[in-house]
Amino acid sequence: MNIILFEDANIPKKISIKDERAKHILKILKLRPGEEFTCGLVNGPSGKGSITSIDLEWIHFSWIKTVDYVPLYPLTLLMGYTRPISSKRILREAASLGVERIIFTGTDTGEKSYRDSNLWKGEYRGFLMDGAQQAASTGLPNVEFYRDLQTFLRENFSGQRIVLDNIEPEIKLSQFNPGEHNSLLAIGSERGWSDRERNIFRREGFVFASLGCRTLRTETASTAGITLLLARMGLI
Repeated sequence: MNIILFEDANIPKKISIKDERAKHILKILKLRPGEEFTCGLVNGPSGKGSITSIDLEWIHFSWIKTVDYVPLYPLTLLMGYTRPISSKRILREAASLGVERIIFTGTDTGEKSYRDSNLWKGEYRGFLMDGAQQAASTGLPNVEFYRDLQTFLRENFSGQRIVLDNIEPEIKLSQFNPGEHNSLLAIGSERGWSDRERNIFRREGFVFASLGCRTLRTETASTAGITLLLARMGLI
């Protein structure tokens, strides 16, 4: 953890010794009274926590705000449901890279059982926290779920739309020049997009792009795609 995050309305004045964050402070950072650690509120400001005392049950500390909330990057990641172990990596890395919004949707080629995973019943938020804490950020992406692609696309998304597709790419993603600051990047399930879904993307004005001729794992494609697109947007 490069920052310790709290989801409370305000930064608390103590942490239970049994809390994983307290274990990190004591066993990894090896901090003692008088020493400081970086902490903040989820989707809020960050600052410095100063340990005042440690007893058998609590770490007591004071807190001073040093940085206002830093917004996430204006990028929406649209993902087909993937196997839970892959989705966990995608969530963690997307949060670490600063994606503002993550959409998971059913696809024609995706396994329907992946949508019913316990991961989506609340567990997924822990992986977002891991990614944000690695990046020393307080911002967590907003995660939304849709039954299928058409249901999501009924929304009005104002910005540039790109879909990764190795079958019928128009350009390489590294050559893409965003016409607007806000962008959406669509990445399919493990077996990619169906012809029906490609037709939907064309009708909705998506640019078809590739990451080259190699076939990548979904989590690899998402990390590479996010990084390239943020670079083309001039954000990293």
